Amino acid sequence: QVQLVESGGDLVQPGGSLRLSCVASGSTFGINAMGWYRQAPGKERELVAWSRSGGSTTYADSVKGRFTISRDNAKNTVYLQMNSLKSEDTAVYYCRVNKNLTFYWGKGTLVTVSS
Repeated sequence: QVQLVESGGDLVQPGGSLRLSCVASGSTFGINAMGWYRQAPGKERELVAWSRSGGSTTYADSVKGRFTISRDNAKNTVYLQMNSLKSEDTAVYYCRVNKNLTFYWGKGTLVTVSS
């Protein structure tokens, strides 16, 4: 089993920045991909950014150029640097990791972008 704990969510003004963190613990050997999803009120959960073990990344079109995903494999941690935040970025952000053919979710951290 892998446990995931997200942190860093907060209330921020439009145009501001936040950095989310997700720490994996437990049976972490074999994790091959880590990333972030989000779910806004009344909407489906969507991919935000994804980082594969080979170094390739994927971003949702809506966040390209504003968000950056990074990993510290030694710490089993994935980060999401979010800049130029917009009101439409308001959502609960969930960390997800893939290990072999199984994936694990964190409980989420709330990001609210509002003036």
